Amino acid sequence: MIAADALADAIKVLNRAGVPDAPRDARKLLVDALGINPGRISLILSDPMPIQAQKLFETHIAARSKRQPVAQIIGARAFYGRDFIVTPDVLDPRPDTETLIGVALQKSFETVLDLGVGSGCILLTLLAERPHANGIGVDLSAAALNVARRNAQSLELQDRAQFQQSDWFENITGLFDLIVSNPPYIAQSEMTDLSPDVRDWEPQMALTPGGDGLQPYRTIAAKAANHLTANGCLIVEIGASQGLAVQQIFQQQNLENIAIYTDLDGRDRVVSAKTGKKAQV
Repeated sequence: MIAADALADAIKVLNRAGVPDAPRDARKLLVDALGINPGRISLILSDPMPIQAQKLFETHIAARSKRQPVAQIIGARAFYGRDFIVTPDVLDPRPDTETLIGVALQKSFETVLDLGVGSGCILLTLLAERPHANGIGVDLSAAALNVARRNAQSLELQDRAQFQQSDWFENITGLFDLIVSNPPYIAQSEMTDLSPDVRDWEPQMALTPGGDGLQPYRTIAAKAANHLTANGCLIVEIGASQGLAVQQIFQQQNLENIAIYTDLDGRDRVVSAKTGKKAQV
């Protein structure tokens, strides 16, 4: 089959399945099936597809028509200029989370703790951008930690990144210059409104803590000061409607210099705070 015909048929299948932006996804899946650079796709559309590539593309399209995320199908997602391994055990790294990276890189740090590390995209990006920093990523999910370790090896950061199974701070000791987290924050009542790509395919424990979605922030804020150095910084990702609520939670724990940052769409996306500890002279 000619690649252009295969692509056209795939777009029709995805459109019938209700997949948003079917042409974009079909092209990404075709690129992966052919094993080519994305910039070459226009050059090969008039060529016949190898049988193996055609079969793989059909498998990809069948999976996407069931609303499995593209990143899970091809096993990778680009984030802050690097490719991260993605499986159904971790959240698909999202562009919105790059807002947290931008805020964190404005800070001075040599040690980082990432609570709920998932794929490792936050911790490993920060370590890659700061070659003298070291960090620990924790997660309750052993499967997620395995993905994070694979990404650390892929990015050649395994010597500066450690991983620990822990329920938030439970198994963590020591102090850190920076604590970051993209915790589960979707309220239970909002889960039914999620896209099936997210609701049916991404790990529930990474999406929602149940209730009002704010419990992780209460837990993190209550213990953050015990694990931050003097002038250490806490930075968390939030849902678009949670800025003021998280700010109040931080205030109740006597955190200082609280700031809310917006993403590229102007939505509240990140909250940062400092401990208020005084450096010893």
